Amino acid sequence: MHVVIMGCGRLGSTLAANLESRGHSVAVIDQNSDAFRRLGSEFSGITVTGVGFDRDVLRAAGIERADAFAAVSSGDNSNIISARLARETFGVSRVVARIYDARRAQVYERLGIPTVATIRWAADRMVRHLVPEGTVEVFRDPTSVVSIVEVPLHRDWVGSTLKALEDATGSRVAYLMRFGMGTLGTPSTVIQDGDQIFMLVTDDTVRAVLDVASGTHTEGH
Repeated sequence: MHVVIMGCGRLGSTLAANLESRGHSVAVIDQNSDAFRRLGSEFSGITVTGVGFDRDVLRAAGIERADAFAAVSSGDNSNIISARLARETFGVSRVVARIYDARRAQVYERLGIPTVATIRWAADRMVRHLVPEGTVEVFRDPTSVVSIVEVPLHRDWVGSTLKALEDATGSRVAYLMRFGMGTLGTPSTVIQDGDQIFMLVTDDTVRAVLDVASGTHTEGH
């Protein structure tokens, strides 16, 4: 596939190298031609000097045949304008934009532009390393809203179904680990002794989910 990247900073150049190493063709756009030095001598893709919301610049980068577009410059406005142009004018199906302002990221997500709110995500991850709260988090989405956490269960849940757990917590089970293997459970899956349960939560719901899961469950006993 052909991928156009707007922005040749550390993220853009790393992304370009990663994609090219996977066998994809890559074009990189940046206003500063000196930025292309970050790509290294091994880069065999296209480099275009200019702004990513200029249609002629985008065409020179091959936007009309592009399968994907990433806007990762240092400017939120430039990123979202170019991302919308790639999707709405040139019909690129896979478009993502880096956004520093988390509040803007939520707005653009509603417009159908997937965003990566890097500052919020990085700050959230650092807080979790600095001030651990005992919750084992195995995944957090790029907007830092939804996460998957391991949920310690009270022993009374053994013998109950995943549906009973979901109904009680108001949350969904993402997967479970049984005998060291990941398993996608069904509502009728019965919880066994030793199962590790991982559930989808938000920061607003995680405490309530953990409290319910770790409490005594009497249904069916």
